[in-house]
Amino acid sequence: MTKLHLTRRGTLAAGFALATMLAAGSPSLAADFPDRQITLVVPFAAGGSTDVVSRILAQKMSDDLGQQVIVQNVAGAGGNLGADNVARADPDGYTILMGTVATHALNPLILKSTPYDPQKDFTPISLLVLVPNVLVVNPELPAKDVAELLALLKAEPGKYSYASSGNGTPLHLSGELFKSMAGVEMEHIPYKGSGPALNDLLGNQVSIMFDNLPSSSGHIKSGTLRALAVTTKERAPSFPEVPTIAETIPGYETYTWNALFAPPGTPADVVARLNAAANKALADPAVGERMKEFSATIVGSTPEELGAHVDAEIAKWTPIVRDAKIQLE
Repeated sequence: MTKLHLTRRGTLAAGFALATMLAAGSPSLAADFPDRQITLVVPFAAGGSTDVVSRILAQKMSDDLGQQVIVQNVAGAGGNLGADNVARADPDGYTILMGTVATHALNPLILKSTPYDPQKDFTPISLLVLVPNVLVVNPELPAKDVAELLALLKAEPGKYSYASSGNGTPLHLSGELFKSMAGVEMEHIPYKGSGPALNDLLGNQVSIMFDNLPSSSGHIKSGTLRALAVTTKERAPSFPEVPTIAETIPGYETYTWNALFAPPGTPADVVARLNAAANKALADPAVGERMKEFSATIVGSTPEELGAHVDAEIAKWTPIVRDAKIQLE
């Protein structure tokens, strides 16, 4: 996993303490922020992992801030619509974004144009959680692990295809990174969401899929799908028996992440107060248990660490997108 993940306990404690001191040292913040409800924009439809993370976090942040944090789903354009709304909002801390690898790394790379710059048009608050992806196959596929899958792909190049939730999604890119690092060929079959892709995988219309672990977890537990590996560098606590792709392909790592961002120009003391509330929520044992239920790993960070994380993600995915020639309208 990332350096942020490996040191997350220290980061949560230090970040919370620092942000609390900054907030306490700012008379204007102590008197004025927040004095009304805060809107947390989720740039995707309700029900997905990003929406679930947002609602868990919003409830706990509300308790700490003394004002309601209201989740508002603004879906459209692969997350761009909601993200752009926040980028253009007043920089006062009352409208914030639940950003993801899609909004802040992939969309600007794969789309011909985006209405915002992920590095210039947002103020980082905190990296929250990492959600593993998983490589799953129909049980009829004669591959019990990644090594056997690679042998199949190399023995019969061009025979097999893999499904994802759509073109340019983190799951599509997980498959492209897999192909690139393993030196194998698979045709990508994009679907309009994980649901239709899983239906075809279960029906054996397609044999292989990259999916979010929470989306496939029920099928893995029931045995209707076989999990070959998770995409993070460390095994998922909710499925410790499932190996990582990196155990077979060293250096492989992908995941979905969630992070809080504010509009550009948001005052530092407001960012510090929001960072403190977010990290305090993440440190709550009840939140930890809820996140573990759907395989999310808590991280927590300073605003500066989140900014560096976004930079690193863009640098990582740029050559993958370029080499795969992925470009969407």
